[in-house]
Amino acid sequence: MAEPENAAVLRAAAAGDQKAWESIVDRYANLVWSVARSFQLGQSDASDVSQATWLRLVEHIADVRDPDKLGSWLATTARREALALLRRGGRDVPAGAATDFVGIIGGALAGDDEEPDAGVLRDERDAALWHEFRALSGPCQQLLRVLIADPPPSYAEVSAALDVPVGSIGPTRQRCLGALRRRLGST
Repeated sequence: MAEPENAAVLRAAAAGDQKAWESIVDRYANLVWSVARSFQLGQSDASDVSQATWLRLVEHIADVRDPDKLGSWLATTARREALALLRRGGRDVPAGAATDFVGIIGGALAGDDEEPDAGVLRDERDAALWHEFRALSGPCQQLLRVLIADPPPSYAEVSAALDVPVGSIGPTRQRCLGALRRRLGST
C-alpha cells in the first residue's frame, strides 16, 4: 500500500471493507508492535498495547486528519497506550525484556549455516549482543528497537513513536550503534 493511498484505504476501512483493514494492519502492525516493545513491555503487555492502539483507530478513524501520516498517528497512539499501561501498572520498566527481539536479529544475521556448531555459535553471539544491548541507555534501546520494525518506519513515524525531533534520529542512531559496536569490540 503506497502512502498516498491511505485516504482511500481509510475510507474503505471506515465503511467496513475487511480487505482495507487487512491492508492497514499488514502495513503498520510491525510498527505498532515495535513501539510497544520499545518500552520493554512483556509479550502480554505489548499485545495489550497493540490491541488498544488498533481499537483507538477503529474508534477515531474519522478523526485522522492527515491519512498520509497514518503511521505517525499509530506510532503516537501506541506510545501513549504504552505509557498509560505503565502508569496504570505502577511499575518500573524491566531492563532486560529483549527475548522476542533476539529472533528478529538472529534471523537477519544467521544466514544458511550448515555446520552443526553454527547454532551454538549463533546463540553465543546473540547472547553477547543482547548483553551489550541491555547495557545501552534506555533511549538508545528504544530507538534501535523501533528502527528495526519491518517494514522500516519512516523517521516521521519514529519521531511520533518516541516523541523526538526528526532531525535528531539519524545522529542519535549513529551514536547508539557506535556505542554498541564499541561495547561489542571490548568483549
